[in-house]
Amino acid sequence: METTAKKTNTGLYWILFILSVAAFFGVYAIGGGYCSLVLPFNVTFFAKALDLM
Repeated sequence: METTAKKTNTGLYWILFILSVAAFFGVYAIGGGYCSLVLPFNVTFFAKALDLM
């Protein structure tokens, strides 16, 4: 009995994660405390890039 692993392309999620980190620092430089609004994107894209979700 063999199992087939689902192959996903995580390259897009790595790019989105890096862009969201850049957006985090951009928002931090401009708005300071509002940078926490970008954190859900950082965490979600990082989890998808590691194929945890």
